[in-house]
Amino acid sequence: MEIPNPSPSNPDHLVPPWADTSPEAFDKELYDLVVAVAPRIFAVVQESEVDPGVRDGCVAAWGMAFDDGPVRVTTVDGTRQFVLNTPERALRWFTGRGGEEAVSARLVWLGRTVVAGFEHAEAA
Repeated sequence: MEIPNPSPSNPDHLVPPWADTSPEAFDKELYDLVVAVAPRIFAVVQESEVDPGVRDGCVAAWGMAFDDGPVRVTTVDGTRQFVLNTPERALRWFTGRGGEEAVSARLVWLGRTVVAGFEHAEAA
């Protein structure tokens, strides 16, 4: 068995002999990293009572919450963007009066089921 040259110019000396250095293993490692650090996605949903006992709702904005750092929120039509300290802070911007009825807002979180890949997503 040949022992790799342990010089700094030979990076093979840093790789344990049992490590999988294949391109596929590296890709999987990158996919796992992307999933681990992905922001959590949420919608800001507005609700109002349109008739007594009848409620209606719509998605007013989308947000991304990172583990460390600010929360980014963009209205559905893209005309307003917010950088906030917490996702709950977005609610104050979307709660109020809409015409004659009161409008409330709440957060709806998407699940963390994520699959990462290098291929471009196909247009829906």
